[in-house]
Amino acid sequence: MTIRFQKYQGAGNDFILIDNREKQVQLTTDQIAHLCHRRFGIGADGLMLLERSEKSDFHMVYFNSDGNESTMCGNGGRCITAFAQRLGLVNEKVLFTAIDGLHDAMLIPGGLISLHMQDVAEVKHYNTHSILNTGSPHYVKWVSNAQEVDVFKEGRAIRNEEAFQPKGINVNFTQLLNDGLWVRTYERGVEDETYSCGTGVTAAAIAASGPATGSFKTAIQTLGGVLEVSFVKDTPDTAREIYLIGPAVFVYEGTVNL
Repeated sequence: MTIRFQKYQGAGNDFILIDNREKQVQLTTDQIAHLCHRRFGIGADGLMLLERSEKSDFHMVYFNSDGNESTMCGNGGRCITAFAQRLGLVNEKVLFTAIDGLHDAMLIPGGLISLHMQDVAEVKHYNTHSILNTGSPHYVKWVSNAQEVDVFKEGRAIRNEEAFQPKGINVNFTQLLNDGLWVRTYERGVEDETYSCGTGVTAAAIAASGPATGSFKTAIQTLGGVLEVSFVKDTPDTAREIYLIGPAVFVYEGTVNL
């Protein structure tokens, strides 16, 4: 089987994109993991299928690099939006479905994409961390110096705590800056640190606002670049009108034989 694909990255979070509108591509968990492998495959943090949708411009099916279908991916949502435009399916305004429901997106001149995320119904705050779901579950741990954290070791330990089993949780090590946040993320399914995580920086930005209410806009530094999150809080522990803004860059295209 020969598959055509395109490779995209959003702030260093990279993905394999496949046009599956004709439903001709059926991949096993092992095949997806092989394609995402950075030594024996194409190499990526995840793989996405773009499929037809009766409710929107297209449907996004997202798999982590371990080959398992996963929850919402913010950087992936921006990249599949850019992919859909490259295929000629959409213009500047986009509406697509994902595992967590409908998302609208806007392509901004200069290569940025603004992605509307799902509302957050609850933020749980603790002394050292916060927990919330931004389409995927996230643990936001406060640190004094994000660059010194052993993200793999500490993130893996938290991700595998019994309280978060059987599916685990994503872990974001978050440093408060004068002009925003520094965030490094351990992603379940990838089982390692990624250069950025869209739902993760979204969770960190909302958690960092604390009990305050109103409108917020936060710049977040990641290993892969800068992302921005804007949102509105009517109550201390909820958020709505959440937008993740950042790049979605075409890397290359090709074919692969399975």
